[in-house]
Amino acid sequence: MNPNRRHILASAAAAALAPLSGAEVQAGQFTGKIRKSLKWNMVKPATPLPLVEAFKKLRECGFEGVEPNLSDVGEKAEEWLAASQASGLVIDGTVTANTTSLEQGIRLTKQLGGDSTLVVARYAPDKPIMESWKTSQDQIRAGIPLAQELGIKMLVENVWATFLISPMDMARYIDEIGSPWVQVHFDIGNMIRWGIAEHWAQVLGPRSLKLDIKEYDLKKAMSEGMGKGFDVPLGEGSINWPAVRAELAKINFQGWAAAEMQGGDWDYLTDVARRMDKVLDIG
Repeated sequence: MNPNRRHILASAAAAALAPLSGAEVQAGQFTGKIRKSLKWNMVKPATPLPLVEAFKKLRECGFEGVEPNLSDVGEKAEEWLAASQASGLVIDGTVTANTTSLEQGIRLTKQLGGDSTLVVARYAPDKPIMESWKTSQDQIRAGIPLAQELGIKMLVENVWATFLISPMDMARYIDEIGSPWVQVHFDIGNMIRWGIAEHWAQVLGPRSLKLDIKEYDLKKAMSEGMGKGFDVPLGEGSINWPAVRAELAKINFQGWAAAEMQGGDWDYLTDVARRMDKVLDIG
C-alpha cells in the first residue's frame, strides 16, 4: 500500500476513535440556562465537615448553589457568607418557614448574597378557605416594599399544605397579589400527587422563577402510602421530564433548580447532580 495512503487511513481511524472535543459535543437543551442547587438539609455525610469544606465538596459533586432554611443559618450568617465566597458555592436563596417570617427571610437572603426567599403558602383547615387565602396574600403583600428595596423575590410554594393544589389556583393567587416581586417556586415533584407536572409548567408559565427538583412515583404511593411516592431515584418515577422540559423551553426558562430529596453522603449527592443533568438536559 502506498505509504501516503496508509498514513491517511491511519489518521482517519484515529480521528474516529478520539473523543469529541468540547466544541463538538452537543450541549443539552438547558445547558447554560439552568444552574443546579440543592437544599442544605440534603447534605448528610457520615463525617461532618467545616462549612467551607462542605461547600467545596458540593462544588465537586456538581452543584453551583445551595438553599438553606432560616434555621440552618441562625446567627451564623457571616460564616455562611464567608464559606460561600471562599468556595464559590452560591447561596442563591433561602427557605422561609411561613408568611409570618418573611421580613427575616428577605433580610437574611440579602445578607447571604441570594436573590429569593421561598415562602410556604399555608392555610388554617378549621377556617373558611378564602379567609386563609386573603390573610396569606395580605402577609405577602406586606413584605413587598422591603423585597423591592433589597431586590429579593418572594417565591410562593404550596408544599403539601392542601392549599393551591391546582395550577389555576396558584396562578390566580399570584396574579391577585399583582407584584413582580412575588412569583412561584415551582416544585415539579410535589405536583404529581394532584396533577400533571407539565400542565403546572404550562399554566404557571413565566411566573415560575425557580424550580425544586424531586421525583414521585404514583404506583408506589398508591400501594405503600402517599409519602412513599418520593422514595424513588430521580428520573425513575411518574414525571414526564421531556414534557416538562418542553414547557420550560416555551418560556425560555433560565435560573436555578434545587434538588429537594432525601439526604445522603457525597457519592449520593454526586449521583443526584448527574441525574439532574439528565432529567433537565443540562449535561
